[in-house]
Amino acid sequence: METITEKELKTIQLLNKQQSKLEILNYGAAILSFIIKDKKGKPTNVIVSPKATEFVKPVYKNHNKCFGASVGRYAGRISGGKFKLDDQSFELQQKNGVHLHGGEYGFQYKIWKIEEQTSGENPSVTLSYFSEDGEEGYPGNLKASVKYCLTEENEILIEYTATSDKKTVVNLTNHAYFNLNGEGSVSDHFLQISANKILQVNEQMLPTGDLVKLKNKPKDFSKSKLIGNRPLDDSFVLNNEKNENAAVLFAPLTGIKMEVKTNQPALVAYAPEELPDDLEYKTLISKEYPSICLESQNFPDSPNFRNFPSSVLIPGERYSNQISLNFKVVS
Repeated sequence: METITEKELKTIQLLNKQQSKLEILNYGAAILSFIIKDKKGKPTNVIVSPKATEFVKPVYKNHNKCFGASVGRYAGRISGGKFKLDDQSFELQQKNGVHLHGGEYGFQYKIWKIEEQTSGENPSVTLSYFSEDGEEGYPGNLKASVKYCLTEENEILIEYTATSDKKTVVNLTNHAYFNLNGEGSVSDHFLQISANKILQVNEQMLPTGDLVKLKNKPKDFSKSKLIGNRPLDDSFVLNNEKNENAAVLFAPLTGIKMEVKTNQPALVAYAPEELPDDLEYKTLISKEYPSICLESQNFPDSPNFRNFPSSVLIPGERYSNQISLNFKVVS
């Protein structure tokens, strides 16, 4: 794997008429920052991320936190580091029997090509990455792309698309870490997820194939409630009713609310107890519960479970993951 240098890093800025600013980094096609005004008119960066130059340091990859990144070829875990397609077995990179986030050098560690950028009303940028047949063990030459659009209403529209010349599996997502206060902890945030079940997992955080009902359990976020000091790393099975928010995150301190919509069957809620302290961040972060990820995607390990939604992409078809992050300010 060739070393990527700071000279190769490019940051794209999208600015709307409300003076909100979205920054995208070509490394990992990552969301680097999103600055909007809170209820007091104070510019607030709601994305927790290291500074751009940190992404190319060895310590960044060692932590494998995928800050704001476009994760692939398969986001989440695949058991045994392998899967079958048409009775052919494909061996993937794995550690202790787990293949995670596309392997040793997943899409989050690649320079994506900037294909197109627009300014003016509803500015956008489109980036692409070409994954060769056999990369990390996956079959097929895969052309992946992501389009980020910042609307005049402070909505971030994200669409991942992919095509392949061979039958393969794909599951792309964005791994942004949110803190709607702009600093400190997310323990005071309120969270609602439109799901009545989560995936049951084993000690390796791999799905067992069973679904667990959430009613009256600590991780039941079907109604908005305080996150508190509650570590999360769960795959929520979305109800996916038409026009329903998949999730809503709200910070009373700033009045900033984020509504998430997606066409995907699952939402991974990941609230780490801490983040690495040997990276230089763009914002001030708390030592405890500094952020939360809400990743719209397919079920982890779906290639190995027939009862999970299919992640198979065949030649001639087009994969699409559509995500809307709609930011509002409540006074």
